[in-house]
Amino acid sequence: MTIVDAHHHVWDLSVRDQDWIAEDSPLRRDFTLEDLRPEARAAGVDRTILVQTITVPEETPEFLALAAEQELIAGVVGWTDLTRTDIADELAGLRELPGGQYLKGIRHQVQGEPDPEWLLRPDVRRGLAAVAEADLVYDLVVLPHQLPACVRAAEALPHLTFALDHLGKPPVAGARLEPWATAVRTLAAFPNTVCKLSGLVTEADPASWTLDDLRPYADTVLDAFGPGRLMFGSDWPVCTLAASYGQVVSLAEELTASLDKSEREQVFTGTATRVYGL
Repeated sequence: MTIVDAHHHVWDLSVRDQDWIAEDSPLRRDFTLEDLRPEARAAGVDRTILVQTITVPEETPEFLALAAEQELIAGVVGWTDLTRTDIADELAGLRELPGGQYLKGIRHQVQGEPDPEWLLRPDVRRGLAAVAEADLVYDLVVLPHQLPACVRAAEALPHLTFALDHLGKPPVAGARLEPWATAVRTLAAFPNTVCKLSGLVTEADPASWTLDDLRPYADTVLDAFGPGRLMFGSDWPVCTLAASYGQVVSLAEELTASLDKSEREQVFTGTATRVYGL
């Protein structure tokens, strides 16, 4: 079985700082596609989705150009300011750039917005509608308390596919399921939502997590979304704070071991291929 990694990043600190990375973090160095490629190949990954890391307009064109040059990258989830009045023209312009055909989605660091209902602001909703019109996916990187706004956004915009990154960042380290689980199930009730099986190891205790710590959260999204709306993502290199790339792939395989062959193929290949139009 070949694997699509539906969520990873790269960055070059000589190009721009990643101001979200702490000064003493192991992540404060360059992570390039050359670093990822051998690990991906060893794990059976042959296509990836490159996801934005920082809210600057220059990054998305750079990622599109990289996708045009690198066979491993099958799609890009970029960033643009959803609140700009010419958002439709901006999205069309990105598509005209070198590698523009690889633009598959848009993401904003909603997790950093102080307003828990940021997604419901009129200017943001106008931008989300433009993302839908452009036939792009909207990736949700949110915290559990922001999930109710995601539910309302999914209900208000039925023609936009929302991809929930990292299961909505459940409180794995605190070993709590609620109210996260109820909110995730409510979101999953809308057919225009999908979820990435990603980011769990860094929501757990990075030094002592076990498979049993993660299983209740994986089981929740498997039950809520089903294999046909769940997709594997590594969240490399952020995952390296708690596990290697190969460990993250093996972990996802263990967490989905109860599925049959066709269901596993959905999680590891089919869902991402269909949702992002790879």
